[in-house]
Amino acid sequence: MKKRVTLKQIARELEVSVSTVSKALKNSEEISRDTKDKIQAFAKLYNYRPNNIALSLKNKNTKNIGVIIPDIVHHFFTTVFRGIEQYAGKKGYNVMICVSDESFEKEVLNMELLANGSVDGFILSLSAETQERNDYNHIKEVLGQGIPVVLFDRVSKDVLCDKVILNDQEIAYEAVKVMIGSGKTKIALVTTENYFNVSSNRAQGFEKAIRDANLAFDENLILTLPYQSEGDELIRDFFESNTIDAVLCVNEIFAIKCMDVVQRQGKRVPEDISFIGFTNGILSKYSTPRLSTVAQHGERMGETAAKLLIDRIENDVDDNFRTEVISGTLIQRDSTIN
Repeated sequence: MKKRVTLKQIARELEVSVSTVSKALKNSEEISRDTKDKIQAFAKLYNYRPNNIALSLKNKNTKNIGVIIPDIVHHFFTTVFRGIEQYAGKKGYNVMICVSDESFEKEVLNMELLANGSVDGFILSLSAETQERNDYNHIKEVLGQGIPVVLFDRVSKDVLCDKVILNDQEIAYEAVKVMIGSGKTKIALVTTENYFNVSSNRAQGFEKAIRDANLAFDENLILTLPYQSEGDELIRDFFESNTIDAVLCVNEIFAIKCMDVVQRQGKRVPEDISFIGFTNGILSKYSTPRLSTVAQHGERMGETAAKLLIDRIENDVDDNFRTEVISGTLIQRDSTIN
């Protein structure tokens, strides 16, 4: 492998100034064609690459964005990242992704590692432990250093920054109304702990739809599953102990698990019990039966988050924070259609 050379070394070897080398490599019209050809050929032969770190220090702009997500496995987060990367790439930015693995400590460490001049800003979805602890000091410190942050999906009203969220309450309400419209009256909710803002908002939409339809709101028909465990036994007990004809699940994994349990118990989906989940991922499309679900439009959410962040980086704007709301889409499949 050829050893990489610097601008100074090229200039010394070709007996020209460093400025001439720099301009020639940028194809400047100030440099003659012959000189440009000679310098560019030499640079290619000796594997010259610009020092991006030095350039970023000079320009005070790294052209890097840090993205921290709770989980890389879930379909939703991968689609959000795709949207971020595509938009950022068009604007000339690189994306550095970290996974908090639902850990507060990892989230803090990731921010500390990247906030040392490696990135111009952050796009972040809060970890489960961060929301449980209700501790956002690490994010506030980064904001205090003048580094912009955009929160998406899992957000907090206690952090003053730009945010991108789903219309969780409204789309959950719409999903339950569809179930009620098909004659379902014993509708259950399978959710996570209430400190997840998305689950809390979806639960509010669920309850409002039940009450607006003048159905009895039964708290016994709400199953809360801990995010750290599989919850299989809790799911089995829940469906054995209650009369249920429809279920809204706050994510597709819960929905797939619950459908499997009730079918093993001898119930038919959707004839005896129907299901709607969240996240239009591969599991939803290929489950048996295929799952009706709320598409969260992760790529659009990622693109919107990237646009908000890059606008703030490039325009150096303080305050006037915006919250962009992405409208979910209910996609009906076999788990709700007779």
